[in-house]
Amino acid sequence: MQWFSIIAIYGLFWVLSAFLVMPFGLRTPDEEEGYEVEKGHADSAPVNFRPRLIALRATVLAAVLFALYYANYTQQWITLDDINVFGKPPVKDLGY
Repeated sequence: MQWFSIIAIYGLFWVLSAFLVMPFGLRTPDEEEGYEVEKGHADSAPVNFRPRLIALRATVLAAVLFALYYANYTQQWITLDDINVFGKPPVKDLGY
């Protein structure tokens, strides 16, 4: 696998991981005692948004997911033939 492919695939895993870990640990004003929403702010906006913690969690999760992906890439545990649920196409050569 080329280094550029590694960076691109890790980037995709990181973005996916960031969206997966973002809602964990966030609290809305309704869940926080004594917090009043200022005029013009959304009632559903999180009170304790911490982007560094989200980035750290996403980085760790993306590293684990990429490690599993790379291990599968090198060891060939799951291949395209394993996930082909439709079988072989009825015509091998379409004549293009």
